[in-house]
Amino acid sequence: MLDGFGRDVRYLRLSVTDKCNCRCVYCMPAGGVRLLRHEDLLSFEELAEIVAAAASLGVERVRITGGEPLVRRGIVDLVRMVAEVPGIREVDMTTNGTLLAPLARPLREAGLTRVNVSLDTLDPVLYRRITRTGELADALAGLRALDEAGFANTKLDCVLVGGLNDADVRPVAELARDRDLSVRFIELMRMGECAGWPTERFVPAEEVLRQLPELEPAGSQGVAELYRAPGWKGTVGLIRPVTHRFCAGCDRIRVSAEGRVKPCLHSAEEISLRGLHGDALVGALRRAILAKPARSHIDVDHASQSARGMSRIGG
Repeated sequence: MLDGFGRDVRYLRLSVTDKCNCRCVYCMPAGGVRLLRHEDLLSFEELAEIVAAAASLGVERVRITGGEPLVRRGIVDLVRMVAEVPGIREVDMTTNGTLLAPLARPLREAGLTRVNVSLDTLDPVLYRRITRTGELADALAGLRALDEAGFANTKLDCVLVGGLNDADVRPVAELARDRDLSVRFIELMRMGECAGWPTERFVPAEEVLRQLPELEPAGSQGVAELYRAPGWKGTVGLIRPVTHRFCAGCDRIRVSAEGRVKPCLHSAEEISLRGLHGDALVGALRRAILAKPARSHIDVDHASQSARGMSRIGG
């Protein structure tokens, strides 16, 4: 379905929980956030119904997110339900990877297509500092399990935070040297926990090119500009939500774990889908698509207008 600016919306980001087993410093306060009650979460049947309604409007790709989606009990069954919706060609997931090792093969067998793993450093001490509760060894075990299960086109997402992990650019990027994966560096956005952080925390993605001068342009994939170093199997991607807006090509909507659809990540506007079925549900999704703004107004000096952080929205 086309939105009001002629963009073809084919991508749904579907949050299945606001819970996470980590407390990343740029995402949550140390004590976590106030969580939804279990009865406030959409059931698997409701989630699948929303996917089917979105598919009737032209959505072909679903990304399952959280919080941390792997903490949702029965997640393998949900992946299977989403993958079986007519019209859905691809079911992906974003995860911190720390719970992935025993689930990678069952998820693959259920129909999961691709996985993005959040990985901000290869220093185990710094990893613990960033995540507050996570262990780097668990995330790396999850990556190995993806390979063993036969997943391809795996992506690693590294959020650049000045004074924290910006010195780790090369070690993280070099994971793409001998493996066919894409290491993507993402600019930190002023929203949620870090909305009021000092400017020096917000590192432009251009810093990656400064530290890795051997990188050469290699096209693009979605919102990521791709680069490759001579002899490397994988790619390095730059995602610039702050210094280079890509709103003109935005093809997505987001649904939170309690059933609120956001036309734009950085907008305060949300439309409740709770309790809607059939034509009413399709109509609400249609209104959300038509409500997509031309662009967001976030930049290095201006915070997101969203009233909630990423863990409450869905990453």
